[in-house]
Amino acid sequence: MVTRSDFNQFMMPVYKPAEFIPSKAKGSLLWDKNNKIYIDFASGIAVSSLGHCHPLLNKALTDQSKKIWHLSNALTNEPALRLAKIFCKHTFAEKVFFSNSGAEAIEGAVKTARKYAYLNFSKTKNEIVAFSDAFHGRTMMAIALNGSNRMTEGFGPMPGGIKHHPFNEEKNLEKVINKKTAAVVMELVQGEAGIIKAKKNFVQKIKKLCKQHKTLIIVDEVQSGAGRTGSLFAYKQFGLKPDIMCCAKGIGGGIPIGAILTSSKIAESMQIGSHGSTFGGNPLACAVSEQAMKLIATKKILNGVKKKEKLFVDGLKEINKKFNCFENIRSAGLWIGCKLKVQENFNLDTMMKTCYSKGLMILKANNNTMRIAPSLIIEDKLIIKGLKLLQEAIQDQLQ
Repeated sequence: MVTRSDFNQFMMPVYKPAEFIPSKAKGSLLWDKNNKIYIDFASGIAVSSLGHCHPLLNKALTDQSKKIWHLSNALTNEPALRLAKIFCKHTFAEKVFFSNSGAEAIEGAVKTARKYAYLNFSKTKNEIVAFSDAFHGRTMMAIALNGSNRMTEGFGPMPGGIKHHPFNEEKNLEKVINKKTAAVVMELVQGEAGIIKAKKNFVQKIKKLCKQHKTLIIVDEVQSGAGRTGSLFAYKQFGLKPDIMCCAKGIGGGIPIGAILTSSKIAESMQIGSHGSTFGGNPLACAVSEQAMKLIATKKILNGVKKKEKLFVDGLKEINKKFNCFENIRSAGLWIGCKLKVQENFNLDTMMKTCYSKGLMILKANNNTMRIAPSLIIEDKLIIKGLKLLQEAIQDQLQ
């Protein structure tokens, strides 16, 4: 039998998990080892996009597990080919590379952009531009793109050739995006910063400068993709066609999978042996992701995201009227950030613990922002019940 103390004894201390240990989950509900029920407003940080143990995803996993679990990349497999077709059908993409995670997709996207620039323009066209408050993962390249001391301290030296610019600031963009820039890497909605959308003029200026300097645009949709913002991918809402797009998290419905999407012209730069992944394109992961993407791409689910967003935001505004506890409420579909007002004994850590005690699972972002990212198909009654639990938690904290 395992207990919470086993974590401290046996696990590397890079996480600080809750005191309870989950034992099972279904839909948007989770049970711990003591059979206490929790409403899940977190979905594994925007991963379990169709809730826990969705029957169609279960069936896809079970069916594929009886056929083939793993193949080397000396062979292809049917689920990977079917899934690649789905991505190409529903996006700008013509070619797909499968990885295991978002961070791996980012790494591969940067390699692809640099190789494209190297082969088509110049050996010195290799700089990458990224933005403040970004989050692209935890690998060395990803934290170098993030750029903050909080992420990079103690892990240097960082990969070179990276420039940083303030997010949503148009001034001096032309100084960092120039003829030496191979690619600009950006999130159209910054999640870790507290659900901050890119401004239209900011995106358009990046688009103009990149066209001028033959620079690729890499859009990181690891969190914003797979229906999270109310469209299948967020780029469709910003008047921007990426050259390369990275996705992961919600595309697998809870199974580890990532992907790089791009055009045939750019993909040609990556020839046999220039990149690879032992588990990328795994038949089990691709079979589940295929079913997840088919479901998420339906109008019923995407339209439902916007309706559920309104239910959440209206409820959060009512809570704020009663307790004046949020500085602001920001949302992009079912991706919601509520920045807490600084008050004594009222912060993210105490809020999360109190929510857990009430039977509610929430998330946090870096700047004292409570983050909500539930299943895209969470039932309305659970949204209402969960918001009631959140109100109770806030009331307890502010008394």
